[in-house]
Amino acid sequence: MSSGLVDRGQREVGESFVVGPLGLGCWRIGGMSAAQVVELLETAAECGVNLLDTADVYGSPFGAAEELLGEAFASSRGLRERFVLATKGGIVPGIPYDSSAMYLRDACEASLRRLGVDCIDVYQIHRPDPFTHPGEVADALVVLQEEGKIREVGVSNHSAAQTSALQAHLPIEIATIQPEFSLSHLAAISDGVFDQALELGLTPFAWSPLGGGGLASGVGVRPELVGVMDEIAAREDVDRAAVAVAFVLSHPASPVALLGTTKPDRLRAQQAALGVTLDRRDVYSLIEASTGVALP
Repeated sequence: MSSGLVDRGQREVGESFVVGPLGLGCWRIGGMSAAQVVELLETAAECGVNLLDTADVYGSPFGAAEELLGEAFASSRGLRERFVLATKGGIVPGIPYDSSAMYLRDACEASLRRLGVDCIDVYQIHRPDPFTHPGEVADALVVLQEEGKIREVGVSNHSAAQTSALQAHLPIEIATIQPEFSLSHLAAISDGVFDQALELGLTPFAWSPLGGGGLASGVGVRPELVGVMDEIAAREDVDRAAVAVAFVLSHPASPVALLGTTKPDRLRAQQAALGVTLDRRDVYSLIEASTGVALP
């Protein structure tokens, strides 16, 4: 019996930052007021959550989430300094992707203006643009870093091969990858993404760790998985969501689980994941229940 697989420790992000095992994903903050965002961020900081993940495409209209974060930073002295700030660019509604050097430069500068900051801590390419040569993407990122506009670079929703192609042209190390990963979406375990993270020392930011909320509610989830989650939740005296997040934190690539809640009370409650103990029997039982296939 293992002593437990859940990694509650800090994660290094490149050579610049250290973040906790839980991050705050800001894709749902559109429509909130700046005061509500301040309350959410202050709660996150109180809970030890020091990573904020956003993107220029989050919210409606385009840029709304970044603008709200900028308003929150401006209205609460010292709030910005409590977080490692990550944002993404490269999605253009209606196109849908553009990672050309000119576009990425303009997108990054627009994000800086909306966020009201001089430098973005982690700038990620949101989705791969197969019609831009990775050398051009690399050149754009290098220039942005040399100009002091970004610190660390990363990729989101890239395959291992796409990440390798970009890294081959970058004189700086890619620091982060951002795959979808949860008990509802296990691909990162088997498609090489987490293996590459372990090989190269990349820090994964796992988006949708609750499977869009289904892993907490049980809606759209295999009944077998709900049953196993509930058994573990009862044993650990937590809710189903805590078990789902703890599973994400159990992989040796040490993902950061990006929590997408906009409710301070729910954010506090999700800290319970850090108290869950999962062993190998637990995680493999969860995987088999999720896939419906017995492991060989």
